Amino acid sequence: MALLAHLLPLLGFGFIAPLVIYLVKKDDSDFVADQAREALNFQITLFIGFIASVVLMFVLIGFLTIMALGIAALVLGIVAAIKSNDGEWYRYPLNIRFIK
Repeated sequence: MALLAHLLPLLGFGFIAPLVIYLVKKDDSDFVADQAREALNFQITLFIGFIASVVLMFVLIGFLTIMALGIAALVLGIVAAIKSNDGEWYRYPLNIRFIK
């Protein structure tokens, strides 16, 4: 389930998949709950970054930042999925932890 918390947002489920996994598994497994919470926080952080990028599109730098965010989301999501599948507690770099 921890693997799905990191991979499903890459398939277009955004913050919904990690949120559902967190709410369902928070009492059953500390590892799955932690990884779902980490994935959820990462999706919220990405959303804020994308909003900032849209604002920055008025000065043309937003196009670069939105591409960088997309690449970072893809790469870090895959790395997180691999690490969590191996049973490692993964932390996204520069992730704002809204949900603790």
